[in-house]
Amino acid sequence: MISETLTRAEQIARLNDRARQGLDRTAVVNFTRACLAEFCSDDTPSGLLAQAEMMKAMRQHDFINDAHGERDFGQMTFRDTPVWFKIDYYDLDLEYGSEDPADASITRRVITIMLPSDY
Repeated sequence: MISETLTRAEQIARLNDRARQGLDRTAVVNFTRACLAEFCSDDTPSGLLAQAEMMKAMRQHDFINDAHGERDFGQMTFRDTPVWFKIDYYDLDLEYGSEDPADASITRRVITIMLPSDY
């Protein structure tokens, strides 16, 4: 049997990928108000569609130049507008930062989709 040893950054990156792909049931996705205002009209169905399209774009994001290897930040273009997403790590109660983002049993991931001006 071949044993695979992952670096800390690789383990965090894999957990982040799971969260982005919708495979982490504990992950939370937030949109900033400015991002919603930019793409969502008062019509609820079109707003939900815009959110779903942004989440699809985030799931398909290719991390070509990920500086520190955790794949926790991405930049994409949505409807000709720059949009960013950021993954942060919290404790299970979403009250404090996680003690160890590489440990899924004590970490909840929060993905924020935003405009660059929100950062």
